[in-house]
Amino acid sequence: MRIDGGEFTMGSDHHYPEEAPAHRVRVSGFWISPATVTNREYAAFVRATGYRTVAERPLDAADFPGAPVENLQPGSMVFTGTPGPVDLRHLSQWWAWTPGANWRRPFGPGSSIGDAAEHPVVHIAHKDAQAYADWARLRLPTEAEWEFAARGGLDGAAYTWGDEPESAGDRRANYWHGDFPWRAIRGYGSTAPVRSFEPNGYGLFDMAGNVWEWTSDWYHDYDGEGGCCAPSNPRGGSREESVEPSGHFDVPRKTVKGGSFLCADSYCRRYRPAARRGQMIDTGMSHIGFRVARS
Repeated sequence: MRIDGGEFTMGSDHHYPEEAPAHRVRVSGFWISPATVTNREYAAFVRATGYRTVAERPLDAADFPGAPVENLQPGSMVFTGTPGPVDLRHLSQWWAWTPGANWRRPFGPGSSIGDAAEHPVVHIAHKDAQAYADWARLRLPTEAEWEFAARGGLDGAAYTWGDEPESAGDRRANYWHGDFPWRAIRGYGSTAPVRSFEPNGYGLFDMAGNVWEWTSDWYHDYDGEGGCCAPSNPRGGSREESVEPSGHFDVPRKTVKGGSFLCADSYCRRYRPAARRGQMIDTGMSHIGFRVARS
């Protein structure tokens, strides 16, 4: 989908701290895929190239000193709903490292994507998304491009469809409906086929919810953004700056956008264009995918 360039307000001063300050940005025209890459599309890439994703490759114990032996197997982080209400401060209650989980087996050994060809591919690390883009002679969008596209011409709006939250009976996006993380309303609580919801003003699908999407930018804080003039085609910070400042993890992070099927109003209202977070580049999860772009 061709997107004409323009100037817009990036970020938000009214939601989560990492989205502030809101600041003016200008992007050049670009092309972006109408939907996220699906299992069917990723399978075609793998058949053509023999590519193995990060989640399918053996782990080197030297890279994970002190890790339990049982965890030194190929795998990924899988969402598993809890049996009942839990303290939402502890996400380890619904995320589990699962040996054998990958894009082909999204819930671990014994699962498959047999009936999910048109669902977004998940358990994709950043280099896995980049490998697909290189093969297709495309690229990953920048964070600014992604947010400009997600807004669909609604500059400054809270959601991809406007400023008002989704009303009862008005299906706008695949985010968590129900009691998180244990009881989702029927039809929610997992990925949905791409194009299941109405597109935004630019004809793009799932720019809110379904899966978080990789961008090409290193994650950085917006502190100090803005000024007298809107920057053109801004990029993220440096690889070094993207590392989590707490020191708990030493892995660089890229920015992911858009929220996912796990975004619940009671926990994570991030199914919005301004929403963003840093994701470690070596880690795929049940709710991370991507779409591609070109200049």
